[in-house]
Amino acid sequence: MAVTISDSCIACGACESICSDVFSIEDKAVVNEAAVADNIDSVKEAADACPVGAIEVE
Repeated sequence: MAVTISDSCIACGACESICSDVFSIEDKAVVNEAAVADNIDSVKEAADACPVGAIEVE
């Protein structure tokens, strides 16, 4: 499962607040790929909650 963050990310922190094991905020959200598989439900929840749709889960 691949998770990418598009350039539309506004670094609001919503994804990090939902799943801090996978997402952290720098200039934009950063993905800890090693943690995605163990947290896939939370990753999908974070993607749905993103106000600008910047998280893509493939």
